[in-house]
Amino acid sequence: MTDAPCPCDSGKPYAACCGPYHDGFAAPTAEALMRSRYSAYVLGREDYLLASWHATTRPVSLDLARQSPKPTWLGLSVKRHDNPTPETAIVEFVARMRVGGGRAERMHEVSRFVREDGRWYYVDGDLS
Repeated sequence: MTDAPCPCDSGKPYAACCGPYHDGFAAPTAEALMRSRYSAYVLGREDYLLASWHATTRPVSLDLARQSPKPTWLGLSVKRHDNPTPETAIVEFVARMRVGGGRAERMHEVSRFVREDGRWYYVDGDLS
C-alpha cells in the first residue's frame, strides 16, 4: 500500500502520509492525528485507534472486526483545526460512509485533542 493514495484524502501516498504514524511515529499536529485515525478506521487498524485515544476516555475495545455490516468509508473533509493552547486542539471534520447497501451518510464531528509528552491524543468529540 506504500504507493497507494492515503485514505485520508490528503492527496499524498499512504507511505508519506498516515503510514508512518500507524508505524509508531508521533503525528506532528492534531489534524495529522485525526487524519491518521480516519485512515485507521478505513484500514481496520483498531490497535492504532486505541493507542492514539487518550487513556481517560479510551474504550477497552472497538470490535471493528465484528462490526456487521462494515462501513465503507467514502471520504474525509477537514473543516477547521484550532489550537486554543499549545497542548490542546480542536479539529472539525466530515467523514462520509456507507453502511451495507444503504445510502451514503455524513459524520460531522468537532473533536478534542490533547498533547502529552510530545504526542497528540484524541480525547472525545461532539457529533452534529
